[in-house]
Amino acid sequence: MRSIASCYSEHAIKVSDSYCSGPSSQAYLSPNLAPSTPNTVTCIYKAKISSQRNFLITLTWCNNLIGQGLTINVEESLSTPSKFNSNSHQLRKNKGSKTFKSCNSEIEVFWDVSNAQYINGPEPSTRFSVIVLVDSELCLLIGDMNEEQHVKKIQSEQPTPKFSLVSRSENFIGSTVYSTKAQFCDTGLAHDILIKCSGEEGWRNPVLSVCIDQKKIFQVNRLRWNFRGNQIIFLDGLLVDMMWDLHDWLFKQTSGYAVFMFRTRSGLDSRLWLEEKSSSLEEKEKERAEFSLLICACMSPD
Repeated sequence: MRSIASCYSEHAIKVSDSYCSGPSSQAYLSPNLAPSTPNTVTCIYKAKISSQRNFLITLTWCNNLIGQGLTINVEESLSTPSKFNSNSHQLRKNKGSKTFKSCNSEIEVFWDVSNAQYINGPEPSTRFSVIVLVDSELCLLIGDMNEEQHVKKIQSEQPTPKFSLVSRSENFIGSTVYSTKAQFCDTGLAHDILIKCSGEEGWRNPVLSVCIDQKKIFQVNRLRWNFRGNQIIFLDGLLVDMMWDLHDWLFKQTSGYAVFMFRTRSGLDSRLWLEEKSSSLEEKEKERAEFSLLICACMSPD
């Protein structure tokens, strides 16, 4: 029996295909169309500790009046998300530690962005660290400061944490060109993603184009008719749904947002028919971490 991925991949756009790159004379990004810079980036990590409890740790990086800001929220993955984000805590200093209670556990956070480098937006790219402990057990460790004394001390006392990035969302305000990076699975590469909306005659005939790793994957014409839609992409051996909703952006330009989403499919989601599965295989499919990238964009007031 053919694999499900092979069935879907016949109809999905393969990023590695030569036709994705388009004509060689076509520029990947016009010099006069600089990408917007995100003003908020939210990353959700799923982590498991030795007691088999799963936690969702949300880090929100944002630009504010005094510089970059960081907020953390910790919830148990089986619990209902709080409507008012009562578990959110703002980390105001560039370097420090904070302890609070959440999910009947003690949460310890250590962070250092005092010498962080920023390339595009409020999320640091290098020279930073964020460490989260749940009941004194290392749960999350991100950044590149592993040689710092306090980081090495925590690592030496703890087993390697089990966590994965399951969701990333970025908010843009500015031009109609949006550039970001995304890694769709733990073993995959980080891919450059470019979304561009342009009009042949102003905004009379808007066109949406999506590029991955400097290759045009697909283009959508007549956006005023095709303002919502989806496309399947075959990337890193995964089926990825790319969805867009431009209704409010096109018809409420003063206040409307455009929404773009990339979402990987799990084994259960991609089944085309019911078939008997061994319990071990079903459990493996359930444990496979999904990933979604959400981009919300608002046009520049200008």
